Amino acid sequence: MVKYVFITGGVVSSLGKGITAGSVGTLLKKRGLKVSILKVDPYLNVDAGTMNPFQHGEVFVTDDGAETDLDLGHYERFIDETLSEQNTITTGKIYSSVIARERRGDYLGGTVQVIPHITNDIQERLVRAGEGLDVLIVEIGGTVGDIESQPFLEAIRQMANRVGRENVVYCHVTLIPWLEAAQELKTKPTQHSVQELRRIGILPNLLVCRTSHPMDQGMKNKIALFCTVPSEAVIEVMDEPTIYNVPMALHRQRLDDLILRYLELPCDAEPDLSDWSRVVDRFMNPQESVDIALVGKYVQHKDAYLSVVEALHHAGIHHDVRVKVHSVEAEDLDSCDLAGVLGSMDGILIPGGFGPRGVEGMIRAIQYARENRVPLLGICLGMQMMVVEYARNVCHLHGAHSKEMDPSTLHPVIHLMEEQRNIDRLGGTMRLGAYPCDLTEGTLAARAYGTLHISERHRHRYEFNNAYRERLEGAGLKVAGVCPKQDLVELVELPGHPWFVGGQFHGELKSRPIRPHPLFAGFVGMALERQRADRG
Repeated sequence: MVKYVFITGGVVSSLGKGITAGSVGTLLKKRGLKVSILKVDPYLNVDAGTMNPFQHGEVFVTDDGAETDLDLGHYERFIDETLSEQNTITTGKIYSSVIARERRGDYLGGTVQVIPHITNDIQERLVRAGEGLDVLIVEIGGTVGDIESQPFLEAIRQMANRVGRENVVYCHVTLIPWLEAAQELKTKPTQHSVQELRRIGILPNLLVCRTSHPMDQGMKNKIALFCTVPSEAVIEVMDEPTIYNVPMALHRQRLDDLILRYLELPCDAEPDLSDWSRVVDRFMNPQESVDIALVGKYVQHKDAYLSVVEALHHAGIHHDVRVKVHSVEAEDLDSCDLAGVLGSMDGILIPGGFGPRGVEGMIRAIQYARENRVPLLGICLGMQMMVVEYARNVCHLHGAHSKEMDPSTLHPVIHLMEEQRNIDRLGGTMRLGAYPCDLTEGTLAARAYGTLHISERHRHRYEFNNAYRERLEGAGLKVAGVCPKQDLVELVELPGHPWFVGGQFHGELKSRPIRPHPLFAGFVGMALERQRADRG
């Protein structure tokens, strides 16, 4: 029988339920259990694909092409497992499924209701996602008390009856705020949050308390008394210098032992967290540092390029170096003094994005990196703008551009894929998910990967225009990787440059703290070489 750990949140959002879920997954996997994590998002969107990054942050894409909440990225990085569409549920998915069945007549004329039809659909998805696992961790998005979360909370309440109370643990993440005027922590918001859970029939087993100041044992005892949990089940989580320290912080308070005890699972073997200790130690005590400019369109939102920033940190951990990420608004580079902004940088990264805003600034940054031999990594749109810059300034194709940005360009070096031409809706219609790529022997990319055959994740509509391939290659731009079935250019680089590499895919989505993405590791390594050369 699969076991379930349900993680809910109270008081305020953004408390770190996703990091908690990932950390619990790490600890249970280190105990030898087969674990996966599922995210429930109560919004009515079918998926995150059409959401504005300024509101929602990045869209995390899985191998099977699901456009999901960024928390799935945390899950993959923490438990080092490849997730799928099955690991995400939204209200939009649930209602679409139930309404489709009603339209087919599957309910035989019965009245379709939230209970039992919606809640049953939710439970069926949880059961399917748990097949073959020892433990499925389920994070319920939002905050207890939200109207949109109620069907999901009711569904997980019913799960205890469906699978047996001994197979379910409820973990509630809540806030213990510090009142500056009173100079003390307050437990009342947590008490009210737990009361709201209990009112709907969920009795939490564990409380993960987020706080900015240490809690003493008396406060833990008070919370335990009012919330009807053992004092040992009141877990304190303070802000950490790196999220990768959270699993060890939870383990020190024996959270994993408690979960295993509640689930009646063996808990004799201690988890081996040596790799995580090494990650934290290298992050906290690096030998050197490098400065990387992240030239993007959405840098005002801290989560818009979350996986990119994490992948840079993973590469830094690999090289035992602190990566200082400097966010640069691409639009600000349209006409500024580039040397003044980028001159002190050891590397420049151009990430993905959509639409024309800021692309001229990106192109100027790319030209600066090419001409000044600054290590450059382009991702998706970044790679496309590298092609545009080279076409304009080296091949002298005046006005060369992407059809996305300039539909009337005379030189569409980036154009719309043929299968995208007649699509009239946005959701789930891009080139999504994992595709194979054959690398060109002897290239920087091939050396970085250590193999000639790779698979990477995509999320885009526009592609390198093969009509210009011969001309661009003739002028020195190297095609370093191609999708074999469709002959689509996936990687370009510039021979003779320390690191001028662009990938059509999103390599950051597969990076791990204990196993950095090869291109990010190569890029940061070359930035470190540049920094050492400048210093020496």
